[in-house]
Amino acid sequence: MASNSKRPLPQGERFFTADATGLRRAVERRSAVPMAYLFTQVPRWVPPVVLVVLLLTGLAVASPVGGVAALVVLVFLVWLAYLSWPSLRPGGKVLRVAVAVFVALLAATRFGLIPG
Repeated sequence: MASNSKRPLPQGERFFTADATGLRRAVERRSAVPMAYLFTQVPRWVPPVVLVVLLLTGLAVASPVGGVAALVVLVFLVWLAYLSWPSLRPGGKVLRVAVAVFVALLAATRFGLIPG
């Protein structure tokens, strides 16, 4: 990919949570490189398409393969929810928890932990 086609980082907002300590600070610092790469170097359409394919695989394949696909989606969703949590309103927090619970239950049914 040509260097002039890379997207710049967003302007105006802080990349890290102000006054973050402990686990949040460590996760934000370790996530900085993958986040910057994912959202600036990879074509904009790739992450959503990959997540949709993995989610559809989790929904369609009633075996541990579907469970692994759902777990990958769950890890990505929880990672983004954790990073965005301080800036979310209560409705956004509830929605993220509900989606994470749904995907976790989907993965559990695919692994046979919950009859489905």
